[in-house]
Amino acid sequence: MKKWMPRIIALAVLSLGALFAQDVTGTWQGTLQTPQQALRIVIKISKADTGLKAVMYSIDQGAQLAGTATQQGSTVKISVPGIGGAYEGKLDADGVVLVGTWTQGGAPMPMNLKHVTSEAAWPIPEPAPPKRMAADANPAFDVASIKPSRPDAQGKAITVRGREFLTINTSLSDLIAFAYGVHARQITGGQAWLESDKYDIVAKPDEEGLPNEKQLKIMLQKLMADRFKLAFHHDKKELSVYAITVGKTGPKLTKSESDPNGLPGLGFRALGDLAARNANMADFAGLMQGAVLDLPVVDQTEISGRFDFTLKWTPEEGQFAGMGIKVPPPSEDPAAPPNLFTAIQEQLGLKLVSTKALAEIFVIDHVERPSAN
Repeated sequence: MKKWMPRIIALAVLSLGALFAQDVTGTWQGTLQTPQQALRIVIKISKADTGLKAVMYSIDQGAQLAGTATQQGSTVKISVPGIGGAYEGKLDADGVVLVGTWTQGGAPMPMNLKHVTSEAAWPIPEPAPPKRMAADANPAFDVASIKPSRPDAQGKAITVRGREFLTINTSLSDLIAFAYGVHARQITGGQAWLESDKYDIVAKPDEEGLPNEKQLKIMLQKLMADRFKLAFHHDKKELSVYAITVGKTGPKLTKSESDPNGLPGLGFRALGDLAARNANMADFAGLMQGAVLDLPVVDQTEISGRFDFTLKWTPEEGQFAGMGIKVPPPSEDPAAPPNLFTAIQEQLGLKLVSTKALAEIFVIDHVERPSAN
């Protein structure tokens, strides 16, 4: 008997290893009970070059969001950065049920998911084409809730969900940067709380239909003037900036087939993994200066039109500070993507160069903390 014991023990270890290495790819679904309503959630996990990717569908809200997934033993984590959401669950012994919680800008909410076949999965409805707001409309937010963010909130987000405009953990400086297309370093004359005080905003327009990008920024500008009593003037000054120019081989961009009057979609599937849809060069520059780089970014490409593209790079220390994120140490994997400057040149046919340029300065004349809801 003794000579068989090591093999029996080895088989037991292999069985435990199989238990904690369950394949989590496929379709998971369950119900999220929010304070307002029960929402049917479907999450599809699949393999990607750098690990696992996830697509989350909120069936009752008609939303589809990209994210990433990780697995360590029986723990599965799913991150949906576009809305500042995260899920963490524990696999059961059969690898069929995840028992866990969903967190998004507040207390965790229970959400258990079941691994289902394609036949048993809830059907995901085709999204109806959004009704556009009239192009000549001059909208404002009809209803707007502005609340202090949780002190322990991480990251930040500015997004649109249906007809709602949402921000999570954003400062007034963030809102000014988004609404007026400036970098935080171009904003002068304000007090320290413009960057230190963080807010969550939920607002709905007073006009029917989905606003275009210009209308969205106009509504936010009006909101800041009304609720923050923001008054300002413009000036110009030579500043250190990053300029986006065309590389020697020319741009490598795919023209978008989306509605040219629709909102652009730019989001990070992970740090250093950007997906852009229906975006022009000004949108790209705005995202780089608002979320990634520590200086204003100016578009000097003279490229017009809207494009779909992806950009993958290995982030460096100091990047993503605009999102309140500390970049982890770089990977030593030789197959890791290049740095940002090389990635932009190789993947997009563009160049990112450090230079001096005359830039607009946003000078604050008056501002107050927001009035009550």
